[in-house]
Amino acid sequence: MRARNLQGLLRLGAVLVVAGLLGCGGANQDDLTKWISQQKNQTRPRVPPLAEPKQFQPQAYAPASALDPFSSQQLTQALKRDGAPAGTGTALLAGELTRRKEALEAVPLDAMALVGTMVRAGQPVALVKSDRLIYQIRPGHHLGQNYGRVVRITETELTLREVVQDATGDWVERTVSLQLQEKLK
Repeated sequence: MRARNLQGLLRLGAVLVVAGLLGCGGANQDDLTKWISQQKNQTRPRVPPLAEPKQFQPQAYAPASALDPFSSQQLTQALKRDGAPAGTGTALLAGELTRRKEALEAVPLDAMALVGTMVRAGQPVALVKSDRLIYQIRPGHHLGQNYGRVVRITETELTLREVVQDATGDWVERTVSLQLQEKLK
């Protein structure tokens, strides 16, 4: 009996759905069509007219008065100017340019950390960590990308003398230091 009631309800639902779909067609579409055509007639697109294009004015090229961008002589002069140290502090770089580079001179100072110090054979040694490796650094060793030379090592600090260009292009000395980095828990 339950199955019969369920079948009756399904048939009734199907009849209502079909009747509802049939009721959506016909006369209501005429009203919709009229409204759409009325809206189309009332709406006028407003497109502003395009401005007239400007007249092209060709400019004459005067190669005699301008610099030749492909001049090999100018390129050679620029390379010499950029390659040579500028200003009055070139004496600071004289020794730096002729010596052999050390491993940690390719690494910026902010990528290094002072993780410890010790004394070996009466000489202070700093333990510097860079890229998961620990290096033993003594006074006189070079660090960083600015011609840094270690001048002093204490229990908590490694002091460097760097040679950098100032705003005017002159080479000047500056002192920087790496502080002991304690591991935080």
